[in-house]
Amino acid sequence: MSAFRYEAVDARGRTRRGLVEADTARQVRDRLRADGLFATDIVAAESPESAGAGAASRTERLRLPAGELTLSTRQLATLVRSGMPLDQALGAVADQADDPRTARVYAAVRLQVGAGEAFAQALARWPRSFPELYRGLVAVAAETGQLAEVLARIADYLEARQAQRQQLALALVYPVLVTVIALAVIGVLLVYVVPQIVSVYAQSRQTLPFLTRALIATSAFFRDSAWYLAAAIAASAAALAILDRREAFRARWQRWLLRAPLVGRLALAIETARFASTLAILTASGAPLLRSLDAARDVVWLLPIRSAAAAAAALVREGVSLARALGEQRVFPPVLIHLTANGEASGRLAAMLGRAAEELEREATRRMSWFAALLQPALIVGTGAIVLVLVLAVMLPIVSMNQLVR
Repeated sequence: MSAFRYEAVDARGRTRRGLVEADTARQVRDRLRADGLFATDIVAAESPESAGAGAASRTERLRLPAGELTLSTRQLATLVRSGMPLDQALGAVADQADDPRTARVYAAVRLQVGAGEAFAQALARWPRSFPELYRGLVAVAAETGQLAEVLARIADYLEARQAQRQQLALALVYPVLVTVIALAVIGVLLVYVVPQIVSVYAQSRQTLPFLTRALIATSAFFRDSAWYLAAAIAASAAALAILDRREAFRARWQRWLLRAPLVGRLALAIETARFASTLAILTASGAPLLRSLDAARDVVWLLPIRSAAAAAAALVREGVSLARALGEQRVFPPVLIHLTANGEASGRLAAMLGRAAEELEREATRRMSWFAALLQPALIVGTGAIVLVLVLAVMLPIVSMNQLVR
C-alpha cells in the first residue's frame, strides 16, 4: 500500500486535507466520494516516517535566528487566532518568510502536521530551531486548547529576551571598541614606535630615568616573547573552555560571578527575570506548577540559581508553598518572593509572577545602563593613563638633557 496526500471539499465547500493509504489514486478518490468529499488534488506521498526523516535530514541542523523565530511565532499566533487551520497557518508563515531557512523549517513542520503528527512532536524534529521551552509550551497548549494564546505569550517572551540581548550588546559595543583600539595602539607603540625613539637615548650614554628604563624593558619583553604570549593566551583559553564543560568548575566561577560587586546583581536580575517570566507563561497556560518549575529551571543559565530552583521545586513537591520554597534558598530577590506570596494568597499566581518578571527586567535594565555609564569613562581614563605613562617615559630623558645643557 502507498500513501497519498489529498485535498478535497465537502458539501459545504470547506477544504479538507489529509493523508490516506491505498493501492491507487482511484481508490483514494472512491473512498473520499464515499465520505461525501470531492477530491480536487491527489498526489503520492511518502509515509510519515520517511517524510519526516527526509525533512529532518535536510533541516535538522538549521538554527533559526532569534529575530526570525520571534517574527514567525508572532505571525503564527495571529493566523491561528483568526481561525485558520494550523497546517494552513504554517504554510502561510513559510510563504511569508524572507529567510530561506525559516521557510524550509516551517514547510517541513507543515508536512509533519499535515501527516497527522502532533504540533509539539513535529517541532521536536528540529530542536536547534525550537528550544525545549518552546516545544513544552506548545505541548501544554495542545492539552489546554489554548494554542493561539500560548503562541502569543511565547512571542512576547521571545521579544522581551531579544530586546534584553540587544540592550546588553549596545551597552557593551562602545566599551569593547574602546578597549580593542586602545590595546592595538598601545601594542603598536610598545613594539614599533618606542624602540626607535629610545635607541637615540641609548647613544647618549646617560643614566635614563626609571620610567624610561622600565618602558624599554617592557618593549623588549613584548617584542621578544610576543608569539609565546599569544600561544599562552590561546592555551589558557582552550584550558578554560575544557574546564568550563565540567559542572563543578562552572558552578564555582558562576558563584564567584554572583558575588561580584557590579556584575553579580546584574546577572542575578537577568536570570531571575528569565525564571519568573517563564514560570508565569507556563502557569498562565494551565501547566501544573511542578512541571512549570522544572521547565523554568531549565532555561536558567547560571548553575547556582538552577540548583536553587531545583531545591525549591523539591520543597513544593513536599507540600511547601512556592513563596516559602523560593525564600528558603536565599538566592531569589525579595520582590519575586513577596509577589509570589501575594499571588498564591489571591489566586493570581501567574499575574504576580509576570509582574515580578517585569520588575526584575526593569532592574536589570537600570543596572545595565549604570554599569555601561561607569565602564565607558573608566576605560577612557585607564587608556589615557597608559598613554600618559608612555609619553612621560619618552619625554623625561629630553627634559633631563635640557637641564644638563643649561
